[in-house]
Formats: sequence, structure tokens, C-alpha cells
Amino acid sequence: MDYSPTGREFVTGSFDKTIRIFGFDQGRSREVYHAKRMQVINSVLYTGDSHYILSGSEDMNVRLWKNQASQPTGIINERQKRSLDYRQKLLSKFGQNKKIKRIIMHRHLPKYILNAKKRRQDQVVSKHNKKINKEANTGIKVTEAPNKMKAVEKV
Repeated sequence: MDYSPTGREFVTGSFDKTIRIFGFDQGRSREVYHAKRMQVINSVLYTGDSHYILSGSEDMNVRLWKNQASQPTGIINERQKRSLDYRQKLLSKFGQNKKIKRIIMHRHLPKYILNAKKRRQDQVVSKHNKKINKEANTGIKVTEAPNKMKAVEKV
């Protein structure tokens, strides 16, 4: 994990082979980066100008990612700058529209992450259904035991 030089964002590298950029006041990631051959992320780092992110993974590669994926690299002429500003104004003006908000919030994730999420949801639903069936068939209300936290001792 690393904070941007501006302090308004932070980036995380994770075990699920993705790099995510979060705003300091948002609950969702703004960007999700992944590559087909990328392995578990060991380290991430913002550059000094906060335009790029460096990542190191277990496949022994260092990758360079743009902080804003939609921003072009290189020199931007006046026409391109006006076009980018216009797009941003449209997003801010119509961002609350249901369909446009859905497009803005969509993040493409690898299939294995989506499958893991679906498996986890199925497990939760199955556990809930099992509890309901047990209560209906035995007449005894099932209460879940609280998670026992292990005491940590100082050495």
C-alpha cells in the first residue's frame, strides 16, 4: 500500500493479482488494474508526480501503470485538452443518471475474481438456508456462536 503525494488517494496491491486505487473518502476503488500474466503483487509505489504507479509482483517484473487510465500520455494539444474537459463536465452533469452511473461505476475484473465472489455468495446463502431448514425441522432456534478471538500475549 502507498499513499499518493497529494494525500488524496492510496493504491493497494493484493493477493488476487490486482492493483486498486482508492480515494481517501470513497468506499470503492476508482481503478482496478490487472494483467493476464501478473502474479501476486508484493509492492506498489506512487511516483513523485503521482501520474504513475509502479508495481512489483512475484513474477519478478516491475510494471508501470497510469494513475488515471483514461488520460493520454505525452503532449496534449489544445483541442484534446478541450475535449477532455468537455467529457469531464458531461460526467459531472449527467453522472447521477442511472445508466450513466452504471457505466461510470463498472470495473472489469478477471473471471477468477468474479467466480470467487460468486462462490462466496453461494456459501453464505447455503449457510443461511441450512440454518432456516434446521430451525423449521427441529423446532429449535439455532444461534450462531460468536467468533472467539485468540488472546495475544506480549513476549
